[in-house]
Amino acid sequence: MKLVKPLSYALVLFIFGFAQAQAPDFSRVVEEVKDSVVVISTEVESRGRTARGPSGSGFVIDKDGYILTNRHVIHGVEKIFVQLVNKKVYPAKLLGEDEGTDIALLQIDAKHLKAVKIGDVERLKVGSWVLAYGAPFGLEHTVTAGIVSAKGRSLGSEQYVPFIQTDAAVNRGNSGGPLFNHKGEVVGINSQIFSMTGGNMGLAFAIPMDLAMDVSEQLRKNGKVKRGFLGVGYEEVDYEKAKAFGVEEVKGALINAVAPESPAAAGGLKVGDIVVRVNDTEIISASELPFVIGRVRPGTDVEMGVLRDGKLIELEVTVGERSSNDIASTQPNSATGGIGLEVVELSEQMKAEANVNYGVLVRRVMSGPAQEAGIRQGDILQMLNQQTINSLDDYQSALAQLPDVGSVAILVARPGAGARFLVLKLGDTD
Repeated sequence: MKLVKPLSYALVLFIFGFAQAQAPDFSRVVEEVKDSVVVISTEVESRGRTARGPSGSGFVIDKDGYILTNRHVIHGVEKIFVQLVNKKVYPAKLLGEDEGTDIALLQIDAKHLKAVKIGDVERLKVGSWVLAYGAPFGLEHTVTAGIVSAKGRSLGSEQYVPFIQTDAAVNRGNSGGPLFNHKGEVVGINSQIFSMTGGNMGLAFAIPMDLAMDVSEQLRKNGKVKRGFLGVGYEEVDYEKAKAFGVEEVKGALINAVAPESPAAAGGLKVGDIVVRVNDTEIISASELPFVIGRVRPGTDVEMGVLRDGKLIELEVTVGERSSNDIASTQPNSATGGIGLEVVELSEQMKAEANVNYGVLVRRVMSGPAQEAGIRQGDILQMLNQQTINSLDDYQSALAQLPDVGSVAILVARPGAGARFLVLKLGDTD
């Protein structure tokens, strides 16, 4: 037993030394890309006065002043400013923003800027080293390194983004900044973190660059994004469901709702079908279906491989266009009794996808009682303080009637996990 501790200690030192030896030197990459990364600041109107708004990061994708960032960094502000590495500050024009992917495209009146090089996301492997570049907490041009923890992550309401997950230290202010590979090529836009404290916990998520460039091109041309639409609800296929539906492999998207007069209904999709392929793209997980369909141009015919009654059939479906009215956002509530949430209306499509009849969708969770109660992005709020929530107006009304101090119940439906009551603790309840 006396040998366990020394041997364990030696093993730890060996592993640590090996890991350190394998970590890449990003100094060359930083030197090459620093001129392409920018700091974004904003101004908002507050009670008739100009106040400092949200801040974040961004990067140059075209030498003529085109810059990508996150929508949540600039949404709803009065003015946007971009600071280059040489400290020059330019007012920025918002060319377009897309809530479905949380991407915004800006332009500044500057020429001959150094644009980033775009990497191949398909060649990015889990375990690869990456570099996050940004301005966390206002600390300009901060770099942190980590590895790709996973690819194709689905995060609640961001259903059109197959996120890259990384353990690089990312915090508030990194939003909109680039995620580089070891070659100095951008592979993603740092967008979200999962945190119980509001700070880094080694769970950061980036928007893949192939998707970001597709969105930015549409924003540059049209100022908005046209997105494919089927009109179905879906869920994962597990072992028991595969057995019940008479299929051998545990994969695909199980259709649990088809909206009347939708493209899916017109194409012959039925409840109980399992979609396993769209054109040449195999659907392994149900969360991949909106990724794939969302990137199809409306009006395009797609070939769908569907398992029905245990047999593979082929369907041709003409993809529709998702209405911009399907997602309507509110600003984070700041009235007395605010619980730290940004919520959006549920469209009929969202209700079908989540298999619920009413509620509002949690778009973003901030520091406050809701976060402490365990509410997550993607949850659906159906009742607050014994008041049913059918709309944003209902939500705002319930918020206005919350006590300053005390405990209130909130009914939360979590896709795939059912509904349950959580307790919000308001004010000093000790």
